[in-house]
Amino acid sequence: MARKATGQVVERRRRGSRAFALRFQAYGKRRYLSLGTAEQGWTRRKAEDELANVLADVRRGIWKPARPAEDVEAIPAPTFHEFASEWLESRRHEFAARTVEDYTLALSHHLLPFFKDHRLSEITAQEVDRYKAAKVREREQGLVERPLSNRTINKTLTRLGQILDAAVRYDLIDYNPVKTKVEKLKEAEPKRARLTGEQVQALLRAAGPHRTLLATAIMAGGLRVSELTHLRWRDLDLHDGLLTVTASKTAAGVRQVVLEPELVELLRQHKEAAKWSEPEDFVFAGRIREQPRERNSVRTKTLYPAIERANELLASEDRPPLPEGLTFHSLRHTYAALRAELGEHPAITAAQMGHRDPRMTLRVYTDVTATQPQTRLAGLLHPDDQ
Repeated sequence: MARKATGQVVERRRRGSRAFALRFQAYGKRRYLSLGTAEQGWTRRKAEDELANVLADVRRGIWKPARPAEDVEAIPAPTFHEFASEWLESRRHEFAARTVEDYTLALSHHLLPFFKDHRLSEITAQEVDRYKAAKVREREQGLVERPLSNRTINKTLTRLGQILDAAVRYDLIDYNPVKTKVEKLKEAEPKRARLTGEQVQALLRAAGPHRTLLATAIMAGGLRVSELTHLRWRDLDLHDGLLTVTASKTAAGVRQVVLEPELVELLRQHKEAAKWSEPEDFVFAGRIREQPRERNSVRTKTLYPAIERANELLASEDRPPLPEGLTFHSLRHTYAALRAELGEHPAITAAQMGHRDPRMTLRVYTDVTATQPQTRLAGLLHPDDQ
């Protein structure tokens, strides 16, 4: 039985121009039909109309190729780089900005360096297994500064599978090897690294010009990185010591956080020194005034260098280093743990953190032992440490 006629518009940008073509399934074969360029009057809408006409002719059995070269077998399938780029661009409007950023990171830092020159038909289960092995080898042999955990490698495989699913729908490949033949890596129980009060002080001492950013991340309700980067001056009431989170990934994340007086003072000093401090400006602005700081740069250019400097400082004092595996999310766990040490009710902490379910906060509370010294959050910003 012949396969149902399906297809897609292919748009390519070359030397400042755009060219349009059709890929479609007809009479059991993959077909490729060049249409023309923008200069010749072709647009995306016109190409989509032509695709609808061609598919209708195929269903009626009256479509005929103008020349043998239109069989797609004679024309190479797109590379993974070409197809993945088109896929992300075409679906960008469907995703939140944070999701687009995550997908772009997975592609540019991990999937594209390995698969960019592969034709879609060349991405087999064996090639995907080679990719997995390469990522594990990077970690085990210390080949990269920030190696991926098995869990994160599996997330990149999920992105790869999404893209290849689209290629299957467009009849560019017959099956998706990620979904049918590839086994995910075994994931270890995630380690919830967090800092003690003394370690927080060491990190903040080492943060330099980013001290206020990291102090806010830790002490202001355990802000998520996207909440921190989207924080505007209008969201801060420095008179009453309140911070309002208006941009969060969850409904519970939209919340009001009570600030310690010492953090309020630190934020007030930060505002006085800020290049941009109008109500609509970002509190921790990036290079462009109208755009929030990129989340990944907060990790790579702020948090990780501060961790390295803090460990150097601690080593010079013959003190143990900060826990391994610290991430920005570890700062969120740190806030919950410090509140637990103070004996605060977990429901209050959950509300300050924007947790939908207090049980998430209770997991941290359970891990905090009764023998840990209590740390007043304000003490972390004692003037002697500034």
